[in-house]
Amino acid sequence: MITKDIQLPVKKNESGMVANVIEQFNKAADHIYLNPNIRRILNVTNNEIIIHFPVKMDNGDVEIITGYRVQHNNALGPYKGGLRYHETVDIDAAKALAMWMTWKTSLAGLPYGGAKGGIKINPKLYSQSELERITRRFTYALGDNIGPEHDIPAPDVNTNAQTMAWIADTYMSTKSPSERSRYQHVVTGKPVGSGGIEGRDRSTGYGVFLTIKLWAEKQQVSLKGKTFIVQGFGNVGYWASYFMEQEGAVLIGVQDAFASIYKSEGLNVKQLQTHVTNNEGSVNNFADSIAIAKEDFFGIDCDIIIPAALGNQITADNAHKIKAKLIAEGANGPTNVEGERILLENGVEIIPDILCNSGGVIGSYFEWLQNRNGELWHMDEVILKLEKVLKGSFNRVYDYALTEGVDTRTAAFCLAIQRIEKAYIQRGIFP
Repeated sequence: MITKDIQLPVKKNESGMVANVIEQFNKAADHIYLNPNIRRILNVTNNEIIIHFPVKMDNGDVEIITGYRVQHNNALGPYKGGLRYHETVDIDAAKALAMWMTWKTSLAGLPYGGAKGGIKINPKLYSQSELERITRRFTYALGDNIGPEHDIPAPDVNTNAQTMAWIADTYMSTKSPSERSRYQHVVTGKPVGSGGIEGRDRSTGYGVFLTIKLWAEKQQVSLKGKTFIVQGFGNVGYWASYFMEQEGAVLIGVQDAFASIYKSEGLNVKQLQTHVTNNEGSVNNFADSIAIAKEDFFGIDCDIIIPAALGNQITADNAHKIKAKLIAEGANGPTNVEGERILLENGVEIIPDILCNSGGVIGSYFEWLQNRNGELWHMDEVILKLEKVLKGSFNRVYDYALTEGVDTRTAAFCLAIQRIEKAYIQRGIFP
């Protein structure tokens, strides 16, 4: 039997997110006695791309922008993962997120590997025309490092369907006119009128809701009347809240980058969304809500917490304040290793990110298939197919955790890693 003394240490200069994902990986790899050679392969990324490129601003000045794309592993298929525009984007953040994408796509049973990337900017400081030029120039600079059968980007933090439309148009324009339509699936998350698929906009949030509902069914409880709070009220946070409210749950708190608000009687999701749209993207000053201190948000007395913003939000500094029974990770890596230990010791259950928010990449897979095969899928069939895949993933993770006596994150990682391990064992290593 393979011993457990072959862990590869985390380099001291790697970010907290990289340290988290590698520790999560090593814990699961130990449990399944992962082949040491495959462990070495999966502990590193395949490719790390840093691009510095010039873009002319509206005032005529040229600014040098930095973009990143990290490709972790493609044993199961083309690289897949989002592009985010945020000041926290760097090579280590992209590495961690790319690794999580590998496990997420594997767990869902998709023919994809993991990648991630983005541009290190605050998009609020740029005009729409400047963002378009930044996006198109970044796409051109990436060149053949992306492609519909090689690496397929998608929306992430501060990017959306419009961003994907710019990328697709730029990439397709670099091909000969007679070939351009064959490259439409270079990205997913496009507008419906430009090759997108119905339901992709809500697929991540719906997946968060559905995994919560499946968890509640396992506990033999109803979501009706259950209280929940959401960190981040962008695409994921909004749609998760929308479907939770439809099920009878009550949203009592929301936090974004600008404010934290609370209302014990409940916040109306649609009204809040309208307010955010008309308030420069912020929940601040929403009618009849109470502003609370940022550090008190996770301590709100509620049943469910949905962190749907950035990584490393629940840590040793605040995990002990949490009164909720369930954390449903709508974001990637919102709970760090130390925070998770405290939560598990306190009996808080976690639906891990690679399961909870996988609805987005599953919806992206459907869009990729639609473009690739020249088909047209409608909302009802997209949701039905999404439910089928997510239910299968959830039940496998839940059953594995019970059978093996491990937490749900370790169970999800074990299942994801085993699928990739099997592929390597069957194919061997070239040459």
